[in-house]
Amino acid sequence: MENIEIIKTPDEVNKRILAMGAEITRACGTTPLTMIVVMNGGLFFAAKLAEAIKLEDFYIDSIAAGSYQCNVSTGVVQLRSTLKLDPKGRNILIVDEVLDSGRTLKAIRDNLLEMGALNVQTAVLVEKNIPRPEGVEHADWVGFFMDDRYLIGCGMDSEEKYRHYPGIAVLV
Repeated sequence: MENIEIIKTPDEVNKRILAMGAEITRACGTTPLTMIVVMNGGLFFAAKLAEAIKLEDFYIDSIAAGSYQCNVSTGVVQLRSTLKLDPKGRNILIVDEVLDSGRTLKAIRDNLLEMGALNVQTAVLVEKNIPRPEGVEHADWVGFFMDDRYLIGCGMDSEEKYRHYPGIAVLV
């Protein structure tokens, strides 16, 4: 891999995801949960988190959404797919790899609530320490809080590259 600075090793990431899964399992108890994965970035984190959530009544769906082009946010969130499962009457957990501006999570959350979801919560692997005047201020479950740097790995990419790296790093 090119010159990278490792921020979190794959082992650190996996341990935190297991802990998050246990936290979410405890919080849900016997309540059914539907995980909505934000594609493409949320894929790697969500797969590991889903394995760590130990619920009997657990569903998974996905939605394609984003606002980045050429590593820069356009400020406009595009929902590029539809759900297979009807969110009406469901407890939803939106899963994404990073909480940056918060606009994407807000757009998805608002859309799900408009469609009749009972409750919508969020889980992210990384929440950046930045103000979010136009988006979701904080996620309900967070793997790591980090400074505002351009991160790669665990689904985070640079023009669709580096998503597969199992740790969290920055290009140097």
